[in-house]
Amino acid sequence: MKLEVIILAAGQGSRMRSRLPKVLHPLAGRPLLQHVVNAAHALQPEAVHVVTGHGSELVREAFAAEPLQWVEQAEQLGTGHAVLQALPGVEDDSTVLVLYGDVPLIAADTLRALVDSARIEPALLTVELQDPGGYGRILRDSAGRFAAVVEHKDASAEQRMLTEVNSGILAAPAALLRRYLPLVGNDNQQGEYYLPEVLAMAVADGVVVNTASAADPLEVLGVNDQLQLSQLERSLQQRQARELLLAGVHLADPARVDIRGSLHCGRDVVIDVNCVFSGEVVLADGVRIGPNCVLRDVTVGADSEVQAMSHLQETIVGAGCSVGPYARLRPGTVLDGGARVGNFVETKKAHIGAGSKVNHLSYIGDCEMGDSVNIGAGTITCNYDGVNKHLTTIGDGVFVGSNATLVAPLAIEAQGFVAAGSTITQRVGSDELAVGRGRQRNIHGWQRPGKTTTNKD
Repeated sequence: MKLEVIILAAGQGSRMRSRLPKVLHPLAGRPLLQHVVNAAHALQPEAVHVVTGHGSELVREAFAAEPLQWVEQAEQLGTGHAVLQALPGVEDDSTVLVLYGDVPLIAADTLRALVDSARIEPALLTVELQDPGGYGRILRDSAGRFAAVVEHKDASAEQRMLTEVNSGILAAPAALLRRYLPLVGNDNQQGEYYLPEVLAMAVADGVVVNTASAADPLEVLGVNDQLQLSQLERSLQQRQARELLLAGVHLADPARVDIRGSLHCGRDVVIDVNCVFSGEVVLADGVRIGPNCVLRDVTVGADSEVQAMSHLQETIVGAGCSVGPYARLRPGTVLDGGARVGNFVETKKAHIGAGSKVNHLSYIGDCEMGDSVNIGAGTITCNYDGVNKHLTTIGDGVFVGSNATLVAPLAIEAQGFVAAGSTITQRVGSDELAVGRGRQRNIHGWQRPGKTTTNKD
């Protein structure tokens, strides 16, 4: 069966009270629309068509790298009208799956079941809700077969008592949609062309409409305002925390961890409270993450520890390393096995060799550091001359004393030694001691200044 997907993403989202198009608001670190696109791609369709309207340029720009077919809906006249705009780009022999850019948690497995039931006849995804307010209700005939959808605003008091609701997600042959969509009217309180009307027309012509049910109501919940977005965020974070716990990860408090991307954990991983994981994060066996840490696109090797209040971005931490507390590892930082980066240390584009230590109050940027190096407190690499960045190379076994200033470009060869308080601007050879500081003078008999007496008259 040839499958094509149409995602409706044209709504303004006025209740979000934001300049950002609704489908670009983030959920777990990804735009709402990205979650839907990922679910669509999981089905391996022939094409994914996205109908945009409000903020169309911003939406297209955000998804420029995705293999999507874009359709413009100049006027937002309802879901039926939106699908009608996309149909010219759909093959006649395709089955069409209609999704919504603001319904982000729909599962690919649920969609497969829906599509499987629509190989010949149309199928609608429904769900049972304890509080169905605002959703269109499913009407069935005396034999329990699908009859129609009545929108909440058009439903009678009796119909509003029904708890089976329309998710809006449906699959149908393209030919059926082409036949009925032009006939859909807008004689309703909203004055819109509703997509489910095609199903009622099909039923009237004797076409059977199948239904499939979403097991988890979370899958079909949409986002219309910031409150709903926050509720969905918490629900998704709880789901992800539960999956981590069942996989053996120790979470100090499952309610206080945020995963805004993907987090892959080995065995015996411990995560303390208030940690945020963004992008792609991998924690190997035995990793410990302290409280209030932020990791973005980071790999941490086995038995390493990231201590409290540390921020790591685009960083690779080897096995048996220690980071923090209060450390900032910026993009391009690589720590080899057993390296240590301590409190109030910042690194950027720095390769720190095995067993090397940068323990206190230092900045190491654009640096290639060998093994077993000791960097004293307050040391900085002066890598920027106002125009260009320059490299500092530090060989194996180098000792750099506290409060040293290393002016790049600079090389300190293996076993070199830099005296505390030195400003180093020239190469330091192997086994050499470099001293770059002013000579101390002690002045005997020096008198401390006293207060000046002023005339108050």
